[in-house]
Amino acid sequence: MSTTATIEAEASLLALKLQNGQIVSYKSNVAKDTGEIPIVDIQGIFSDNIEDRKAVAQEVREAASRIGFFYAVNHGINPEYKEDTFEQARRFFALPMEEKMKVWTGLMPNEYVGYHPLKGYNRNQRKYNDLSEAFNWAYDAQFDPGAVDKDRPSISIWPEDLTGFKQTLYAYHSQLLVLARKMTQIFALALHMPEDYFDEYVKRPEAGMRILHYPEQEASADDQNGIGAHTDFECFTMVTQDDCGGLEVLSKYGEWVRAPPVPGALVVNIADCFMRQTNDFFVSTVHRVINKSGKERYSCPFFFGFDREMMLEPVPSCVSEENPMKYPVMSSGEYYKWRANRAKNSEY
Repeated sequence: MSTTATIEAEASLLALKLQNGQIVSYKSNVAKDTGEIPIVDIQGIFSDNIEDRKAVAQEVREAASRIGFFYAVNHGINPEYKEDTFEQARRFFALPMEEKMKVWTGLMPNEYVGYHPLKGYNRNQRKYNDLSEAFNWAYDAQFDPGAVDKDRPSISIWPEDLTGFKQTLYAYHSQLLVLARKMTQIFALALHMPEDYFDEYVKRPEAGMRILHYPEQEASADDQNGIGAHTDFECFTMVTQDDCGGLEVLSKYGEWVRAPPVPGALVVNIADCFMRQTNDFFVSTVHRVINKSGKERYSCPFFFGFDREMMLEPVPSCVSEENPMKYPVMSSGEYYKWRANRAKNSEY
């Protein structure tokens, strides 16, 4: 390719500045169906045989280091928890705006809990603001079957007079919390570390969850997103999707790849804290949502991270004299606070 052609090709790339300060380039706003996101049967993580767990870990290692996304099937969680959660999501988002604003996230500085209003953000500086609304809640030791400190206060805020809302959401949260701790051990094996390497990090985890509502989007992907391109800021996320589709992942080749719903699967993706600790071996991949299904879309991501007091020190298997640590060491809480505030500020 000539120098002129190279310059023209580079100039044709589209660029985005993300909330973590990263600048990414991509070729087109049109997403493709490539089948690039693997489906991982994780049933083996429950086996008493370490070789079964290592076999799953090897598949997770490949997915986490190549694209940072995979579908987890045979995870053992009853689908009724999903259905009950989506029913509560429909109840909450149908409330009058003045009721939802009583738990507005702006009432909680430095935290990412509460209600995030429809069209309240413009993550990628499109013509129109992002077409989604959300409600977030945080870890609560009272609903953690493995809690080491049941008296630890929760930072969440909850709507009044919505019977069963909090209890139903935490019922699913508790199921995902147990699975997430198990998956953390599989990630340790995937990094060729002892299975219990991260156990101390997750005794008092950062385990936020959110319900999201995406109205049908009429504007083009050039003018609007359901939620703009971003990376998550914990260790990993487990997403429950409905059947509408709309989730898109940016491949390392600069192409948007569709992540269509897989029946019964959780979509698992690596987030920035894990990318930092693994010195970029695990990939925190950019993703977005554009709802062109003709229906209202609902989703429920579960964001799993480490105890805020723990330092995000490099995983030993991911650093060496030839490959030194790329990031300054800070606590999980320091990184969370910085990212939460940037995410809540639509003019970052």
